[in-house]
Amino acid sequence: MNSQINRLKELSELFLKLGAIGFGGPQAHIAMINDEAVEQRGWLDADEFSDGLALCEMLPGPASTQMGIYTGYVYAGWLGALVAGLAFITPAFLIVVTLSWVYFQFQQLPQLIALFFGLSPVMIAIILGFCYKLGRKSIQNWIGITIAAMAFLASTFSNLSTLVLFLLAGLLGIGLYGSKSLRFNSVAPLGLLATLQPSFWGTERISEYGWPLFTFFLQVGTLIFGGGLVIIPLLEFEVVERLGWLSTADFINGVAIGQLSPGPVVLTAAFVGYKMAGFFGALISAIGIFTPSFLFIMLAAPVLVRLRQNTWVQAFLKGIKPAVVGAIMAAAIPLGQTAFGRETWALSILAGVVAIASLIAIIRFKVTAWKLILGGAAVGLIGYPLLGGA
Repeated sequence: MNSQINRLKELSELFLKLGAIGFGGPQAHIAMINDEAVEQRGWLDADEFSDGLALCEMLPGPASTQMGIYTGYVYAGWLGALVAGLAFITPAFLIVVTLSWVYFQFQQLPQLIALFFGLSPVMIAIILGFCYKLGRKSIQNWIGITIAAMAFLASTFSNLSTLVLFLLAGLLGIGLYGSKSLRFNSVAPLGLLATLQPSFWGTERISEYGWPLFTFFLQVGTLIFGGGLVIIPLLEFEVVERLGWLSTADFINGVAIGQLSPGPVVLTAAFVGYKMAGFFGALISAIGIFTPSFLFIMLAAPVLVRLRQNTWVQAFLKGIKPAVVGAIMAAAIPLGQTAFGRETWALSILAGVVAIASLIAIIRFKVTAWKLILGGAAVGLIGYPLLGGA
């Protein structure tokens, strides 16, 4: 019993630390988990870690968070998975909630307007850079190009839900890449807490938005194959266009806030939840989007390690990944219109220069996102007032 308690304590201490300092994106998170849990502490051996990484890359959800859950599962069972996952998520969640509060309380301040002016074009570059990298890995032939193009057109010119679009693309992948018998027998779809105001906690709105937030983000958490910025087209269509929970400007700024935290980008869900129902809305949204990750690892890890080799599973993923590229490209259009459509031509040109320079820095020089965000913030704070920003 004491041994189990000690293991849980060790997990909580390590993953609280990693959750607080884990800037640099999912690959940096995974590298830190490997260094701490495998190299330094020996909680997993190299084969266990690589099997877990392959599993997490296959599953929907943020791979780095799932690696934390998996590490806890291997080291201390179900309780270990729960402790490691919650400890890893909590610091970034609190940072996102705090930044969300600052944003919605003070978003009309000139300094905050200038700050997000600089961040918006950087976010466009980060999204396009992610799209470029994902496309290089997932689009290998004319079939992938066709799926990506169809997803782009469907996302741009139809009201088809991105969740449905990804499911159709996955089924199309099964029809195209699955076993021969399956291909012939299936029809492939084409297609200060005490002093904070009640508004912070969201108690007045949680009864109205609590269940919709949870169920929506539960669906998103089940279908964000690829992790990272794959969440962008899903959220942009649903929360901006269909549900109207956020404006386009608030959405892109929310993605920037998600990038400012050390945790996974999917914590943008907490920003959306905070906007609709305060702290409790953020909490419910985070619970919804991370629940599938916990369930997949804690309940099905032994089976899913073997399932990774299944032809149908691989075919489903081969269909989804090009569709993600097309959907992200489509989502970038309205976001770009907001980022570059400024009060003056000078501001629009500056935003374009920041975006192009950031994209070159990502693709050519492998500059990390948080460095670009700091640079964009500096450009915004200096350049926005100089060029006539309101």
